[in-house]
Amino acid sequence: MITGKLFLVPTPIGNLEDITFRAIRILKEVDVILAEDTRTSAPLLKHFGIDKKVYAHHQHNEHKAVNEIVRFLNQGQNIALISDAGTPAISDPGFLLVRAVIHAGLTIECLPGATAFVPALVNSGLANDRFCFEGFLPVKKGRQTRMKELVTETRTMIFYESPHRLLKTLNEFKVYFGNDRQVSVARELSKIFEENVRGTIEEIISHYQNNILKGEFVICVAGK
Repeated sequence: MITGKLFLVPTPIGNLEDITFRAIRILKEVDVILAEDTRTSAPLLKHFGIDKKVYAHHQHNEHKAVNEIVRFLNQGQNIALISDAGTPAISDPGFLLVRAVIHAGLTIECLPGATAFVPALVNSGLANDRFCFEGFLPVKKGRQTRMKELVTETRTMIFYESPHRLLKTLNEFKVYFGNDRQVSVARELSKIFEENVRGTIEEIISHYQNNILKGEFVICVAGK
């Protein structure tokens, strides 16, 4: 019996030109596309002339959906998983499905492509031979514990943050890492208004106290 394959397909984080030829081909060839938010993915798929069945696969339904998806793969269907932007499973749904597919002995193919933290890190001017990716810090439970653990981290640290929590997080960094720790904050990566702000934590806080907070942010913090 021929089984299907799960494809993890990165999508652009902003600029549509960043999608690969291979990603477009795979999305056109698979039987089904799983999208984090079908409304967000619809314009992208339409832009590239991709007309496929699209089902929602997000953090609220992924626990229930994985067994059914594995069943479809076992029936021979090829399925692509995409997130709203970037690579699936990187601070987005995907891990649970990947684990279930592996445990079922089925095949997974992950395409290389857009991931926000890579250009943010390379463009930061901070050491990038060693780094740790933290993604979004816990909002409440475990947040202070994680911050305390990172005080002694010597590698460059990478965080994702939303506009409404950016200043709160930067002020927490000031408490734990000190005023003079070097930081680089990137926002709207690959888009028209891309911005990279570099300096000490104190300087970065001052900048964002006087500028509009808009877009998704990637914060790179120098290690100890």
